[in-house]
Amino acid sequence: MQRSAPLTAFAALSLPALLMLPFAGSAHAQETTVQRQPVVRVSAVGEATAVPDMAIVTFSVVRNDKTAQAAVDKNSSAMNAVMAALKSEGVEARDLQTTNFSIFPQYRHFEPKDGVMEPPEVVGYEATNTLTVRIRDISKVGAILDRSVKLGVNQGGQIIFTNDNPEDALTEARKQAVERALAKARTLTEAAGVKLGRVLEIDERVNTSMPPQPMHRMAMAKEASDSIPVAAGENTYSVSVDMTYTLEQ
Repeated sequence: MQRSAPLTAFAALSLPALLMLPFAGSAHAQETTVQRQPVVRVSAVGEATAVPDMAIVTFSVVRNDKTAQAAVDKNSSAMNAVMAALKSEGVEARDLQTTNFSIFPQYRHFEPKDGVMEPPEVVGYEATNTLTVRIRDISKVGAILDRSVKLGVNQGGQIIFTNDNPEDALTEARKQAVERALAKARTLTEAAGVKLGRVLEIDERVNTSMPPQPMHRMAMAKEASDSIPVAAGENTYSVSVDMTYTLEQ
């Protein structure tokens, strides 16, 4: 009786451990199967071009005067004239947006005397009002810039030619990217002697190439010519795709 007790205890402790072994082995086998699923990953790029149908222009009116109020008054008068001219050219209010307004003091700095630095003196103020304009009629861009300069615009930022709705070009670029990725996957699998399976994943990245054209001092450009020439060119829309396929051996 005394020797049977340890055997009973040993059987009770071992039974749960033995019951767990098949489940642990099955889970490990499933994990190994998933991890070893053969796949091929390919990347490709598709491109399409489109003629721009809209220009986004950023320019500023800058005015200086002895007082801040006088500088602002001069600036506001010139900008109101510019905005009125833009509306008369067919630019809608929804396409006009003030993107910056600032007032900065202008200082006169003095040379130090006897090693003592005198504080600078405020001699005037500069007021800047920056306007971003969407011009939906490309043919009017040059005339609008020319007229804006005549009415007081004396500092420019940039001009970007874009498309109001680039979906057709993006669709073409997407199709081209997928076709190229599929062709690459077929080439790889044929060379490896395996069969291409189904698609597991598709990821895309859209890139638009619309370099801004600097205008800087448009008043200086106006002095060199009676009109401001512009060239819209073409916009390039690029789509990159990453695709993952299964392999059938």
